[in-house]
Amino acid sequence: MLDNPQQPTIDESSLRYEGWRIVAVCFLLATFGWGLGFYGQSVYVAELQRARGWPTSLISSGTTFFYLFGALLVVFVGEAVRKYGPRLCLIAGTLAMAAASVAIGAVREPWQLYLADAVLAFGWAGTSLAMITNTISLWFDHKRGMAISLALNGASFGGIVGVPLLVTLIGHIGFAGAMYAASGAMLVLLLPVILFLVGRPPDLHGWPATARPKPQSSAQIRAWALRDVGFLTVTIAFALVLFAQVGFIVHLISFLDPVIGRERAAIAVAVLTAMAVVGRVLFSMVIDRLNQRLASALSFLSQAAALLVVINLHNDYVLIAACAVFGFSVGNLITLPSLIVQREFDSSSFGVLISLNTAINQVTYAFGPGVVGALRDFSGGYALPFYLCVALEVVAAALIMVRGRAKLS
Repeated sequence: MLDNPQQPTIDESSLRYEGWRIVAVCFLLATFGWGLGFYGQSVYVAELQRARGWPTSLISSGTTFFYLFGALLVVFVGEAVRKYGPRLCLIAGTLAMAAASVAIGAVREPWQLYLADAVLAFGWAGTSLAMITNTISLWFDHKRGMAISLALNGASFGGIVGVPLLVTLIGHIGFAGAMYAASGAMLVLLLPVILFLVGRPPDLHGWPATARPKPQSSAQIRAWALRDVGFLTVTIAFALVLFAQVGFIVHLISFLDPVIGRERAAIAVAVLTAMAVVGRVLFSMVIDRLNQRLASALSFLSQAAALLVVINLHNDYVLIAACAVFGFSVGNLITLPSLIVQREFDSSSFGVLISLNTAINQVTYAFGPGVVGALRDFSGGYALPFYLCVALEVVAAALIMVRGRAKLS
């Protein structure tokens, strides 16, 4: 025994395990990342239109550019974390998001908006899903699903609390002042936490240095993944569902307002968001023990059923209940892809694969609101685009159950 010392066993379930501090860091990172990078977009569009008088289409095209350029950057997040380590990457993401917030507050000309959105894309890549899942995967294996789910509750927190605080600040100190304040708060809260809590990740597998497998190049992993049936079914299925989900949520108030009134429409959106948190927390307790492809398929079908109710039944309480059912799966649909990738593919490929998956999904859902809006204008109502969303959810439920045989390694 003395001649063959073994690596100490890592107890990921212990509250004293350092990995849970990383989860707290990622929760805070997600709060700012989604609050300023995702949910904040609706605030930026409204404020820039009011202050500058620019057409909504001009400002919205900047948002589309942000999503597409961000997706290009997200592809390389796994490589960056592997090469430079999580601490430097988290600091870089925080600095980029803070700089982008200042830039957006200082926008005076349309070209400056696109420049600010480009910086924001760097910040989004360094503070959102790919960065968080890559970071947490370095500290967790058996409890990875729970850890990622808990960390990503920061995304919902950023929407529920962060955006109202930003709007309140704008009312008191103006748009530019609010953006500068948000940037300062991000730097003051996040940088010390990252510096003090994010250190060297443990060796989860206990490999001796001489026995560690030689990693493939990122280009090899991506080329293999794009030919692998298992990876393609996961990626395409979630891309279709997120296209439908984002398109539906962005247009939800516009749909509900003439049906049940603005006040109840706002309640329905709040219930949907709250249920996303509830669903993510409840799922986190069992998600590592589930058949994750089957759980994904059932989540897709539950959203399809909720959409059918929304389209065909216009009772106030029924619509709010349908939004609650739809919302229950919203949070888990950004967690499940990483868990399926973890379970079905080699751990050394995880960072590159989940970054590629996230990038493809982001490119796809960037067009969701635009397509839903175009179909609404074409048909004169939301029935056609929402039925399209139902069809995409059903197709995705069938597709996610197709699993490849070969394990990427």
